[in-house]
Amino acid sequence: MRSFLYFLTALGVMALAVWAYQENHRTQQARAELRAMEREIDALRAALAMQRAEWAYLNRPERLRALVDMNFARLGLMPMTVDQYGLIGEIVYPDIPHGQTPAPLQGAEAADDAPDGDLGDIRHAAGTRPATSDPAEAP
Repeated sequence: MRSFLYFLTALGVMALAVWAYQENHRTQQARAELRAMEREIDALRAALAMQRAEWAYLNRPERLRALVDMNFARLGLMPMTVDQYGLIGEIVYPDIPHGQTPAPLQGAEAADDAPDGDLGDIRHAAGTRPATSDPAEAP
């Protein structure tokens, strides 16, 4: 009977050794994956810092002024003024029957039929203001 207990004990110790080895291997794999992810995060942070620096460099006011001056004849860009901003009540929303969704516009139709002020309407940049109704009349 004693030899049977010794055998079961030895078998249990071997099973625990196999389990401990597997857990150790899984832990090492998880740590390796973690290190790889940390390296990737560091690389992405460095790339993001580089892109932020490039963005700041490209958006320097003196550079943008020079670009506007070079392309003034072609683009007609003017400085923004207060009258180019509107109130939220000036937005005209289309009447859509309840329960229906509007069909998406495609191509040139989308640009021609876009509501004024949508996507930075170029008429605003040129210094003209579209005719709007009284804000009190807006839906």
